[in-house]
Amino acid sequence: MGRLCQTDGLNEDQTEILKAVRQFVDEQIIPVAQELEHADEYPTDIIEGLKELGVFGLTIPEEFGGLGESLLTYALVVEEIARGWMSVSGVINTHFIVAYLLMQHGTDEQKQKYLPRMATGDVRGAFSMSEPGLGSDVSAVSTKGTKLDDGSYSITGQKMWLTNGATSTLVAVLTKTDEGAESVYKNMTTFLVEKEAGFGETAQGINVPGKIDKMGYKGVETTELILEDHKISADQILGGEPGKGFFQMMDGVEVGRVNVAARACGLAWRGFELGVAYAQQRKTFGKIIAEHQAVLFRLADMATKVETAHTMMVRAARLKDTGGRVDVEAGMAKMLASEFANEVVEDSFRIHGGYGYSKEYEIERLMREVKFMLIGEGTSDIQKMIIGRSLLKDYKLKG
Repeated sequence: MGRLCQTDGLNEDQTEILKAVRQFVDEQIIPVAQELEHADEYPTDIIEGLKELGVFGLTIPEEFGGLGESLLTYALVVEEIARGWMSVSGVINTHFIVAYLLMQHGTDEQKQKYLPRMATGDVRGAFSMSEPGLGSDVSAVSTKGTKLDDGSYSITGQKMWLTNGATSTLVAVLTKTDEGAESVYKNMTTFLVEKEAGFGETAQGINVPGKIDKMGYKGVETTELILEDHKISADQILGGEPGKGFFQMMDGVEVGRVNVAARACGLAWRGFELGVAYAQQRKTFGKIIAEHQAVLFRLADMATKVETAHTMMVRAARLKDTGGRVDVEAGMAKMLASEFANEVVEDSFRIHGGYGYSKEYEIERLMREVKFMLIGEGTSDIQKMIIGRSLLKDYKLKG
């Protein structure tokens, strides 16, 4: 595999897990990714294989049937999977965020109810915060959860950009609720919404329209979620207490940003692999193009960016594993990894020349997939706002 993307200090279990996942990626994902991606076909066999490997329960505690691994282990697994096909890593990402929200904020009853079946992949999670007119302004959430006389709630609204929107059976949905708080952020609640897999009416008051057609990120479905007077019991409020949804979701977004950073690292890694391989095969002016200084310098820059992004991602994951906030570190890792991934993949595309524009070559797929990294879990501009505001607090002038 070469010297790139190596991680110091891993224990034996982590090393064995990564070895198994890497072998699975090389043997079961890379050989079929092109065909499935071009057909926009759901990777059913690949997902079943990941279930057998225990990936769906990777971070879920052993008492609930999972492997009890760290966020770092998960991030490194995501990096490996994204190296093979980024869409596959998306299948497990939102599932992982919902499991994380349950582990960190769920009641004991909610953990017992969902985590064992999530560990096996029998219950699949999706994460729903965005809306058609929302973007990154979470305070503008308009989906409303109205409390009824019997203590239950009625949810009405339109959600957008649900990865696993059709295949999921448990959706963490952020809504606006009237808790009487002065701050809009304390008037939000996360509901654990159950539904059937599929499109159309998947539960009472819930409709999942067809797939959103995308430039890349194919295979995995992205959908809307329409809720019209969906009745749900108060027991389905994450943590059992309304008004905490914003803070719960922001916790989930932090690990989501580490995840997107890991996906970007995987894409950059694969982009470098493809570029350095092609540069040793293609000949111009009597020698392989890797021997031309312009290409050699480009490869050196690409490798440096791959390694830098990987290092930042690993640091953010390790810090999150300590239990503290990592809004700055996760934001930095996501921003840097996504920007560097785009640059590395484009450099690899340039090395391929005209062949890179052909769908026959893998780099064409990466060029489309990597663009999602720039917007997933917040754009670079949003990350800069988060980072900048936190830094002003840390370095506030005294007096």
